[in-house]
Amino acid sequence: MKFGKVEDPSNIDFNIPTTPTETTSLLNKYKVDKPMEVYVGCAKWNRIDLKGFYPRGTKDELSYYSTQFNSIELNATFYKSPTKQQVETWKAKTSEHFRFFPKIPQSISHFGRLLNFESKVDAFVDSTVLFEEKLGMAFLQMINNFKPKDFDRVVHFLESFPKGYPLAVEVRNEEWFEPEIAEKLYQLLERTEMTNIIVDTPGRRDMMHMRLTTPTAFVRYVASYHPSDYERLDQWVERIVEWKTAGLQNLYFFIHQAMDVETPLLASYFIKKLNKAIGTDLNIPSKASLLK
Repeated sequence: MKFGKVEDPSNIDFNIPTTPTETTSLLNKYKVDKPMEVYVGCAKWNRIDLKGFYPRGTKDELSYYSTQFNSIELNATFYKSPTKQQVETWKAKTSEHFRFFPKIPQSISHFGRLLNFESKVDAFVDSTVLFEEKLGMAFLQMINNFKPKDFDRVVHFLESFPKGYPLAVEVRNEEWFEPEIAEKLYQLLERTEMTNIIVDTPGRRDMMHMRLTTPTAFVRYVASYHPSDYERLDQWVERIVEWKTAGLQNLYFFIHQAMDVETPLLASYFIKKLNKAIGTDLNIPSKASLLK
């Protein structure tokens, strides 16, 4: 993810904002005595993007990826809505507890700008529901220049989206984060039971709003290739512990990074810290596993 990158990350204040009272209150309402579901993954599984990740001789990248991570932020569906056959093929290649998080196609979000979307949404949903138990949550990412002047389109889209199909939403234009507009959006997301995405990227700290609208935290973390990457992840672990105590039910955390076997994986670092902090038992993709 190139969005929000800066030339010199050392000039960025990476301190994670405190939790808004609205988020704490919402989580308290959903608090139940059951284990929190946690999924941590990358944005892509192909060999080109995950440099150095696959052992020599790996024949099927997705199959191997699913032995190392329990989820994928499925950006492939952004470029073209998948066929039913494609979904079934992906599903068959992955381990039992794996989850897919497909991205709404750009024909809906970018080219269509949430107009005349009905048939396209139907096609996307009809295919991706075939992930069945391996469907995590779809997510809608709006184009950067989509502004609040078209708020009515967001309302229509969310109110029309198939009930029972989990969806998260990411808006990017700076105008969405002006307090009065932001609160209007958050109330809409709460009312329609849609998850508000948090983006942790160096150049757009306004997207670190920390405002949850469901008992699910969907976080897209962008590496800056700077020592602060690890400090940020430490802060995220602290925040997740806080939210878990308050009532968080689901955590979906996706790390955007260029992998290299010569350096520790940020994902491995994060998973190890998270396992220790909240008692999860997620597999830790390690350098040793990459060199088999």
